[in-house]
Amino acid sequence: MLYHIAHTTTYKYQQAVTLTPHTIKLIPRNDAGQKVHQFSLEIDPKPTGTCYNNDLEGNVVLQAWFNEPTEFLKIEVSCEVETFRKNPFDYLLEPDALKLPIDYSASLLAQLSPYLQTQYPGNIDPVATQLAQEILVASSHQTTTFLNKLNQQIYETCQYLIRETGDPLPAGITWKGKSGSCRDFAVLFMEVCRAVGLAARFVSGYQEGDLDQKERDLHAWVEVYLPGAGWRGYDPTHGLAVSDRHIPLVASAFPNYTAPISGSFSPPGTPFSMTPKISIQFNQN
Repeated sequence: MLYHIAHTTTYKYQQAVTLTPHTIKLIPRNDAGQKVHQFSLEIDPKPTGTCYNNDLEGNVVLQAWFNEPTEFLKIEVSCEVETFRKNPFDYLLEPDALKLPIDYSASLLAQLSPYLQTQYPGNIDPVATQLAQEILVASSHQTTTFLNKLNQQIYETCQYLIRETGDPLPAGITWKGKSGSCRDFAVLFMEVCRAVGLAARFVSGYQEGDLDQKERDLHAWVEVYLPGAGWRGYDPTHGLAVSDRHIPLVASAFPNYTAPISGSFSPPGTPFSMTPKISIQFNQN
């Protein structure tokens, strides 16, 4: 699939403010699943300087810094991305990964450590743990069956809610309430995976969805590390294993590290509004 994406975010402040350096995480990946053919990012007012970096987890981020006061900030992204993975199950798991718990080698376990910690280290969510054990038994400890059952159970049981702002809810609250936003479902999925020793990370990006719908939003899902397959995506909001209809931007062990735009301003407490606008068009290969 070939996607054309336009994403504009506009901040308006009630008085002139001085912007601190901002970090922008709206650059699509170039990896085995997709290729970026065209990308541009415009910032108004023009920053004093910019720098593209790779963060600790390999995401490409842009840092921008400013000197002059402003009453607005506008960030415009335009990109053309081709996705390749038509079959989300085009892999051969290593023998030790077929059943749970996976016996990771010592070196791999060390590398995956951040993706195995619960959202609140030291506080294992008993609700997520119970759900994990129930699905583990129902799936006969089969790794792919466990992931598919978890994906479907969240999708079929929980009601989707639009919650434009705020951190993801703890997994236990989402499962008890049987409702949440896409980021809430992603955290629930991650916590259940980690409860059975599956490394998982939070992903922010775009999803094809209903192309007739004018209002679009960033989407959140999960990637699980499977020996023999690498990082593989699951979208509990739609009950899908991720293929070529998702365009990932950034992934992290910690959801708050995937914020698309972060930065502050002074004087603090100045009222402001934020308006995102996303359009997605595609051509089928």
